[in-house]
Amino acid sequence: MKRLLMDKLISWKGDQRRKPLLLIGVRQVGKTYLLREFGQAQFGTYHYFNFEKEPQLASIFEPDLNPQRILNELSFHVGKPIDFTRDLILFDEIQACPNALTSLKYFQEDLPEVAICGAGSLLGVYLGPVSFPVGKVTLLHLRPMTFEEFLLACGEEKSIEALRAREIPEIVHRHLWNQLKHYFITGGMPEIVQTYCENRGQLFDAFSLVREKQEMLVAAYIADMAKHSGKVNAMHLGRLFHSVPTQLEKENTQGAARFKFKGVVPGVSHYQRLVGAIDWLISAGLVIKVSIVESATLPLRSHAKENRFKLLLFDVGILGSMSGLSPKAILDYDYGSYKGYFAENFVAEELLCATEQELFSWSKKSAEVEFLLSQNEGVVPLEVKAGSVTKSKSLQIFAEKYHPKRQIIVSGKPLNLKGEKSYYPLYMAGFLNTSML
Repeated sequence: MKRLLMDKLISWKGDQRRKPLLLIGVRQVGKTYLLREFGQAQFGTYHYFNFEKEPQLASIFEPDLNPQRILNELSFHVGKPIDFTRDLILFDEIQACPNALTSLKYFQEDLPEVAICGAGSLLGVYLGPVSFPVGKVTLLHLRPMTFEEFLLACGEEKSIEALRAREIPEIVHRHLWNQLKHYFITGGMPEIVQTYCENRGQLFDAFSLVREKQEMLVAAYIADMAKHSGKVNAMHLGRLFHSVPTQLEKENTQGAARFKFKGVVPGVSHYQRLVGAIDWLISAGLVIKVSIVESATLPLRSHAKENRFKLLLFDVGILGSMSGLSPKAILDYDYGSYKGYFAENFVAEELLCATEQELFSWSKKSAEVEFLLSQNEGVVPLEVKAGSVTKSKSLQIFAEKYHPKRQIIVSGKPLNLKGEKSYYPLYMAGFLNTSML
């Protein structure tokens, strides 16, 4: 499965001022696989150390954090020499050995020529309390496979060429729309996408297997909460995690609403008592936070309020699974209130990968624009429509107030870039990077 983040890893390798790299992302998003592929393709020789499978490795980091000594002892552990200038060092499940995480600081300071990468489940949760000075590592976030990566896995190279060229005939549009519905069911977790690809000759069987694997994955995330946060906190985390699709279900077709704290945990109705659990899920990468602002002027962060935001799930396939939504309902594009939320959740995922920007939404009284994109010349509003109806009173209100140079609508309609509004089909949300804007 080709991952587009590989290009950034290759750029990191060629950077003469590179720092140790940390790859963060949720469980089973493909971190280990990607780093092994990178090591094999770009270095020829890599040395892999898993601190969860081999807890005895932690003893190597106990005497001190001297990089030279650590590498010498690791060489004895693997039974072969480590070339400091040519080989890649991989520290997997690095959160299981806090000293190994801290040691990356000294690798950067004392042995900068060593190419070293760390990865681990829930690593985002561990980065705070561990002694790890800012500026000593390069952080990359591996997210679920984008729609483009899904198409690559399906052998849809010609469709991708059409997307990149922005030349999409009607027949290709219909085909991509159908593929998008398949992606809405599978989401972007690599093993689940692989299951789909291997069985898509029989779609019923393929999607049944997809749902089974998604349910197992959700169970694994809940188990991680208990393992890494304590019993009481895990109960709060589990309730909060399940409340995201539940709250989306209760709203109308217009899109995700502001997250409501009341009723998530019995007896808790205020943000301050849930902030720890919310931050944990965000740091773990399991939910996506979209801050809601009432003023659409730069910098957007200055207008955001701590307790005013939307929460979406990290993967649209997991959203469908946790919602108990049947694949047939998605294929028929007939799932009531979920239609708007699926589209918005999908666009949020794609924007995070394409722009690497913090996500903001604009809301004023009854008007709302789903996403705001920050550009040098100002803010670009992005309206999300699940179907082919693209009229938007909210976007009109926004335009009259802020006079943006660009307006973007993503919907079920084909590509149309003529006029003051740019219309992109939903499946092109991942192509809305800064170069296209």
